[in-house]
Amino acid sequence: MVKVTFSPISELVVHEAVEINKDDLLRERVTPAGTMPLYWCNGVLFSFSSLPMTDEVVKDYLKGRIHWLEVHFSIENKYEAVLPLSEEEYKTSMNVRVIDTSRSELHSQLAKWLKSLSKR
Repeated sequence: MVKVTFSPISELVVHEAVEINKDDLLRERVTPAGTMPLYWCNGVLFSFSSLPMTDEVVKDYLKGRIHWLEVHFSIENKYEAVLPLSEEEYKTSMNVRVIDTSRSELHSQLAKWLKSLSKR
């Protein structure tokens, strides 16, 4: 029998949080290979980037402490599974997928914190 152990994250360290407009948030998810999804939680649309997995960062992860280098966010009260992005420069439209993570305790706490930082 395999033992399953749940070890939830106890701390999220955000090294930079920047509120940007929704279109800029969508643009940053466009890559040469396509688009990467955004996350939405309780009225906050966001993306994040993690730190490289150095020995020190891995040790923190194993202790339940994770690091995000940057979080970019926009207050968006309504959840939409797909957001359109029209780019005049390239004369094209793209769709960016959005994942609803409002059932995540980590993302819920993050969204609450980001809302407290919002200038909106």
